[in-house]
Amino acid sequence: MSAFRLERGGRIDRTRPLQFTFDGRRCTGFAGDSLASALLANNIHFVGRSYKLHRPRGIMSAGSEEAAALVAIDRGTGRVDPNVRATTQPLFDGLVARPQHCWPSLKWDIGELTRLGAPLFSAGFYYKTFMWPPSWWKRIYEPFLRKSAGLGRAPTDLDPDRYASLNMHCDLLIVGAGPAGLATALHRAQDAQCRIIVVDEQDEPGGCLLSEPTIELDGTPASGWLQQALDQLEQMPNVTLLPRTTAFGYYEDNLVGLASRLADHLSAGQLDAMPDLPRERLIKVRAREVVLATGAIERPLAFSGNDRPAIMLAEAARTYLKRYGVAVGRTCVVATRHDSAYGAAFDLHDAGITIPAIVEERSAVPAHLLALAQSRGIRVLAGHEVVKTTGRFGVTSVSVSQTGSNGQPERIGCDAVLVSGGWTPTIHLFSQSRGQVRWSETLGAAIPGTPLQNISCVGACNGDLALADLPGVTVVETRQTGAGGSADTVAATTTPPAPISGSAFVDFQHDVKAEDIELAVREGFHSIEHIKRYTTTGMATDQGKTSNINALGVASRELDRPMSQIGLTTFRPPYTPVTFGTLAGLSRDGLLEPIRRAPTHEWARSNGAVFEPIGPWLRARYFPRNGETMAQAVARECRATRQAIGISDASTLGKIEVVGPDAATFLDRFYTNPLLKLPVGRCRYVLALGEDGFIYDDGIVARLDTDRFHVTTTTGGAARVFLNMQDYLQTEWTDLDVWLTSITEQWGVIALNGPRARDLLAPLLPDIELEEETFPHMSVREGRILDMPLRLFRVSFTGETGFELNVPARFANQMFAHLVEAGREHGICPYGTETLHYLRAEKGYMIVGQDLEGGQTPADMAMTWAIGRNKADFIGKRSLSRPDMVKKDRLQFVGLRTRNPGRVLEEGAQLIWPDQQQQEDSAGFVTSAYPSEILGHSIALALVRGGHARKGEQLECLMPSGNELVTIVDPVFYDPEGLRLRLPERERE
Repeated sequence: MSAFRLERGGRIDRTRPLQFTFDGRRCTGFAGDSLASALLANNIHFVGRSYKLHRPRGIMSAGSEEAAALVAIDRGTGRVDPNVRATTQPLFDGLVARPQHCWPSLKWDIGELTRLGAPLFSAGFYYKTFMWPPSWWKRIYEPFLRKSAGLGRAPTDLDPDRYASLNMHCDLLIVGAGPAGLATALHRAQDAQCRIIVVDEQDEPGGCLLSEPTIELDGTPASGWLQQALDQLEQMPNVTLLPRTTAFGYYEDNLVGLASRLADHLSAGQLDAMPDLPRERLIKVRAREVVLATGAIERPLAFSGNDRPAIMLAEAARTYLKRYGVAVGRTCVVATRHDSAYGAAFDLHDAGITIPAIVEERSAVPAHLLALAQSRGIRVLAGHEVVKTTGRFGVTSVSVSQTGSNGQPERIGCDAVLVSGGWTPTIHLFSQSRGQVRWSETLGAAIPGTPLQNISCVGACNGDLALADLPGVTVVETRQTGAGGSADTVAATTTPPAPISGSAFVDFQHDVKAEDIELAVREGFHSIEHIKRYTTTGMATDQGKTSNINALGVASRELDRPMSQIGLTTFRPPYTPVTFGTLAGLSRDGLLEPIRRAPTHEWARSNGAVFEPIGPWLRARYFPRNGETMAQAVARECRATRQAIGISDASTLGKIEVVGPDAATFLDRFYTNPLLKLPVGRCRYVLALGEDGFIYDDGIVARLDTDRFHVTTTTGGAARVFLNMQDYLQTEWTDLDVWLTSITEQWGVIALNGPRARDLLAPLLPDIELEEETFPHMSVREGRILDMPLRLFRVSFTGETGFELNVPARFANQMFAHLVEAGREHGICPYGTETLHYLRAEKGYMIVGQDLEGGQTPADMAMTWAIGRNKADFIGKRSLSRPDMVKKDRLQFVGLRTRNPGRVLEEGAQLIWPDQQQQEDSAGFVTSAYPSEILGHSIALALVRGGHARKGEQLECLMPSGNELVTIVDPVFYDPEGLRLRLPERERE
């Protein structure tokens, strides 16, 4: 057994040894160990390199505040996790851990050469160093910085694990299952109607009690009281205990985000045996009340060389001793300015560890602590401070001198240094809840003040650092130290902290020194938020848990202002890093953005369609035959549609059924067009505007009955239109009696376009008269086709005679195949979205999202005819009369003809006036451009400034392949009179 593993003590299971590997070295630990405790038991302190200077770094804490001991965990089969805190990673058999940010090895890291240039890497060096010469940025600076940045290597294999999510509700959420949290839970759980959830980030509840076996609570030793409390809570049906669960974010209305680690303590073999077990679960809890019992974090001291491996927080050393049975060193110097470190020193001494000195920064030390130290033969150097340390991959000695003295320092040999600069209440979640914090001069830290939500704080989180302050619990101290728990009631740190050496590290992960903060203040950064960003202190993965207060102390000294006036940086979620898998849950691969397939997808696939994604849908783009190129296939499809029949799937259009006595009133207010008097059986084209007056969607409204409407939207706008309708119905027009139902998935839509479309449909629809007089353009009829329910629309997006057959989606594939077969004698041709774009552009029909940039009004699109002149109001009406909305030089929708008929413009190409001197002043841009098979020349649609009044004028289109001269024309290139929309006359016998 290692000399650093005690023969007895701790909460580990010594009957279950576990094998693990770190940096290629095989080691042994026990069940119940963390990776950090197992490493320390094997005398491994040096575990990684720092971010900027590649300095050797070791384990400095025992919890989630760890800033230095970040490793990569390889569970095999693709399970590689970078930046795992060794202090929170449970040990399991076969664990493989690797150091990070070093090459070719941890001990011999070429990156350590950056220390030679450390004077150049002061705060903000990247803002100053990499500015000249400018041409070097892309070629040299950026590749180098990208390669050297980061603290871990992202895995390249697909994550094989599963993740889950859960929504929960409770009356009381308690965050933290230490003594304060458990005492609160026991008290509140007496009300059987109060549903309570208790969460804790550690593997087992208990908090500091897990390393406080010698104190008594209610006359029972801590371990016994803890077990009794847990047994009692587990038997209560109104209480849920969630260990291994971190509350990482606090949001509005008492919504708290939890990350529950279900499998991080399991080996790869155990995971493979439970393939359905999620690795982690995201839990969103909505609580009526929240109690924070999140404890406090011990602060490090700042002195030269304070970042060496084996320099750690005093309470962490005590935790490793009492909870894991591990001695962090054989000879440990304790450096402190707080009473709690004495308890750690005494416990380590009593376990047989040499404590050559307690270096006490304060000149006055409580007499009982001096007496207890003297009884153990421990020297207390009051009014002294550590001025520097020595050692390569660990600490070998400290140099100590009287505070402020210039005399020769005393050198004390040691293999570990335990530091304690006081305690900082963990108020991250309270701050995230937008509660106001206040400064405690006693603690030298911020504590919770006025809450904004229904939240309260108890225990150390509230600044009550002693266990004796627990409500409803009698605490008896039996260690002889007089300190009630991990942080006592006596003598917190003075404010501001004692002078900090400029070479001392403040942020251990980002290599920020005190001198960096001093430089930031000298260079004019006086806001703590600006100092944070300029120096990057507190911006690492630990979110400044151990660095923020010391950074405030340096800024306070340099600004000559009390710390209470400096302010705090913003605490943002997550409290500790959360894996992407936890946040994504099931939203990955095909479920990340599920691909929606049209009802006729199988027919299209089996008939050689080439598909393209449009919004969330996968749609047929074109149907090549016999090795045709896309251009050849589209030209054939265009000809067939104009001359005979084209058939396509339009099911992806959004469809909403609006029903109720006030349905017409609702739609009349929602859209620009007049809809109150729309006759039953008729359709109307509609525009949807935002409150800003800009078009965001268009579609067709069809009146099926006096109180029932069928509304179509664009493919990409379906969800937005439906949500906006719901929003206005529930918040603005609550007096209207209307029901909204999304029916996009209910109906499959088959579009038939072309002069022979009626010839195909007539035999299939004996109950619907397909005559111009009885069924004109923009009409709708309900009936049956092949014994299927049918909604038949006379509408067109191609400019040809058009029908849209709405049939139940489950029958659409069968119906499509039947129509293709029946239409062969009429020259039917399936066409895809590419042909649809060509045909609609020839007619000057816009596509929302392509021909609008998001800032166009109906007038800009020459569509004032779509506005009801006599309507009292509609969404966006008032915005249309704003001065900026009626300016003559707005971008307006026009057509373009090229000087070279065969040249197709590039979509997005900028337009300028030919005599324009400064080409950066754009006259507009091309939105759509195609070669037209029917017209025999290319066409283009564009947005041009003042374009409606400038038809006939010429523009120059800027393109990499050479500019092209174009003429502004009307956007309707084909059949401007709309004669082809009418049903052709039947041939008379």
